[in-house]
Amino acid sequence: MTEDLRPSGPFRLGDRVQLTGPKGRLHTVTLRENGELHTHHGVLKHEQIVGQPDGSVLTNSGGHEYLALRPLLRDFVMSMPRGAAIVYPKDAAQILASADIFPGATVVEAGVGSGALSLWLLRAIGPSGRLVSFERREEFSQVAEANVETFLGHRPASWQVVVGDLVEALPTALEAGSVDRVVLDMLAPWECIDVVADALTPGGVVLCYVATATQLSRVAEYVRGTGLFTEPEASETMVRGWHVEGLAVRPDHRMVAHTGFLITARRLAPGAVPPDVRKRALKKPSYADEDVEVWTPGAVGDREITDKNLRKRVREAQRAVDGARIASGVAGPAAGLDAAAEDVGADPEPVVD
Repeated sequence: MTEDLRPSGPFRLGDRVQLTGPKGRLHTVTLRENGELHTHHGVLKHEQIVGQPDGSVLTNSGGHEYLALRPLLRDFVMSMPRGAAIVYPKDAAQILASADIFPGATVVEAGVGSGALSLWLLRAIGPSGRLVSFERREEFSQVAEANVETFLGHRPASWQVVVGDLVEALPTALEAGSVDRVVLDMLAPWECIDVVADALTPGGVVLCYVATATQLSRVAEYVRGTGLFTEPEASETMVRGWHVEGLAVRPDHRMVAHTGFLITARRLAPGAVPPDVRKRALKKPSYADEDVEVWTPGAVGDREITDKNLRKRVREAQRAVDGARIASGVAGPAAGLDAAAEDVGADPEPVVD
């Protein structure tokens, strides 16, 4: 698939399709030769979908209708294979706005996870920008690369994935003062602030995405303590849907509440000291050394994915990207994913499509 090809037109083999069935139940499938969607409502053959325009309604063997649509990016990231937890669409939208991600920007992302945020960043910077994503675990980077290629249909030339620790790898990957924006999605972002400060251009933005209030407090105090950034600003985003049907207009019973905090700051020019910092320097800190100990990565806690689940995610990502390559006419399996699945722990368990 060429980079200017839009995800439109009739459905083809290898396309991912979102099917909305009875009672609004969603099924996301990759169209394959002789493929079928089996539910307790009946069977829908993939060949019925191939060649139909986006937004078509199809009937399965049981007489039930399904609406077929290509997934939007927000739909795709919620259903794609995950090696690590994803950045949800509501937070991704705020990250793009708060960090002011713009076309042509040079952006550093640390903690690529499953590639959800990478997709939003790549869309925002466009083909003239550059995204360098750092990930400590090679298995996570494999899943992320497969997810990005599955959705876009190609590997963007503007994207580079570096497997390694940000503190060690960033100085060699990019020149000092050449980065416009940095997005940190990791357990202990304060450990990377110093190297990020060196990489950012004056006026550049660093944004940290953290899950807990203790992490938020620790990174805010560290950013302040460097004296290299403006006063950090913190926020969280909550989205509440509404039921709208005639005169029955009310909030939904459920909402997407806390998923994480965003904290941003801008790089100061060398030697610059904002006036508010001069005033704050006269005050005593509101925390002690024992409080800092509570904020260590071990105390905050980190939930690890099991090797068994990670092997499964790697294989799911491989099947998805293979389907995308079929649709774009590119032959061959996803490079490295088979080996990645085998390298994680014991022998992989069988997966039934």
